Amino acid sequence: MAIVATVDLTAGPEVGFLPLVSLGPAFAGLVGTWRRTAVIGAVALLLCTALGIYDGLLDSRRGYTALASVGGVTAAGVTAAVMRGRRESELATMRSIAEVAQRVLLRPVPRTAGSLRIAVSYTSAVADARIGGDLYEVVATPHGVRVIVGDVQGKGLAAVESAAVVLGAFREAAHDEPDLLALGARLDRSISRDLNSEKFVTAVLAEVGPEEGRAVFLNYGHPPPLILHRDGGVHFPQPPSYALPLGLSGMHGGNNPQPFSVGFTPGEQILLYTDGISEARDADGSFYPLGDRAALLRTADAQNALDLLREDVAQHSDGLQHDDAALLLLRYHAHTEAAGSP
Repeated sequence: MAIVATVDLTAGPEVGFLPLVSLGPAFAGLVGTWRRTAVIGAVALLLCTALGIYDGLLDSRRGYTALASVGGVTAAGVTAAVMRGRRESELATMRSIAEVAQRVLLRPVPRTAGSLRIAVSYTSAVADARIGGDLYEVVATPHGVRVIVGDVQGKGLAAVESAAVVLGAFREAAHDEPDLLALGARLDRSISRDLNSEKFVTAVLAEVGPEEGRAVFLNYGHPPPLILHRDGGVHFPQPPSYALPLGLSGMHGGNNPQPFSVGFTPGEQILLYTDGISEARDADGSFYPLGDRAALLRTADAQNALDLLREDVAQHSDGLQHDDAALLLLRYHAHTEAAGSP
């Protein structure tokens, strides 16, 4: 409005830019509250009246039309601001509900479990969402610490719903089943029953039992875990036989999953991840070299290590996130070291 007034005064009374004053309440209705829009509209009417007197147009048809334009735009702006405020209030309520649901679905994992130090990092491919089709959970049971990291086929709300089914089944069955094979079979039955035939879940189950020195895995078509040894060596243990993802094995047959164990001793780390990490591509289409970047995990703090790895993946892919990505890091500390750790 100041610019319009300046131009009008500079051009002289024979030109008259009175209708352009309505731009003030028009823009105010887009960004301000209805009260602010009404105040801007009142100022615009006063400015239009003053310019009309200066231009000698106030008592003319052109002056009346300009005043009517400012008044009409102000009324429309106030109405739009009221409606926008209501929508923003509803959106804020829905976001708060969604955040609670997200915390319930992907609740914080324990930072410690026995001799293990645990860290998690998750990024959703959907803008402004905190969860998606990837899932993770850590449960301390009488059988040991049991972990799942998985990737639901699909994206969006349907994938979130499927992830909720998997996590609910895992949280219940992890305490009851005596071994990973029975746990995986129960998850497969639950997913086949609760999800439609087009849905499946790739997943890797892990168990660090009361007996120290070993970790047991069960892989359902998921990227292999990364083992970072104390001397810096990297190992991607492969299952003895590859199984179909959860939700498909009972329907389509195929090889039964076979549990396999690897050495896991103090000072070593296990990284479980989804294909949003391993299949992140750079501008030339090359996959992220996770094994070559595993040294980033040797940072003292586990969460900082995952943050560094996440940043490195983002740099590799130029910040483009095409898929959900989850990282779960297990660090094995000796009992004496764990007791003195913060």
